[in-house]
Amino acid sequence: MTLTVRVVSPDKIVWDAPADEVVLPSTTGQLGILSGHAPMLTALDTGVMRVRSSKGENWQAIALLGGFAEVEEDEVTILVNGAERGDAIKLEDARAAYNQAQTTLNQVPPGDRQAQIQANQAFKRARARFQAAGGLV
Repeated sequence: MTLTVRVVSPDKIVWDAPADEVVLPSTTGQLGILSGHAPMLTALDTGVMRVRSSKGENWQAIALLGGFAEVEEDEVTILVNGAERGDAIKLEDARAAYNQAQTTLNQVPPGDRQAQIQANQAFKRARARFQAAGGLV
């Protein structure tokens, strides 16, 4: 049996296809979903979702920018604030954004809590995009 996987962002459907396996970046760690998984609702962190299609192809990476996932009767519905398929991200652009975000994060003054939060969020987004593009393993 296969899973029906749908990734929906506010402006588009990023993925809508059957799959054999899904790995999600939940707020409590990586979460693997196979056919027959128990019903569940979980919060998602900014990170990389991996999908292995039912055609036996390689894994597809999708950068997720936080949201929720629901699993019920072999259907996985993922509602996210933003998402981008790894094969649509230019590796060099993602690498440059990752390096810039890392530099910015390292330069935030220790007492500036607001700037630390913003820099950390930007870093997590850049890291997810870079990983999805194949830059980090």
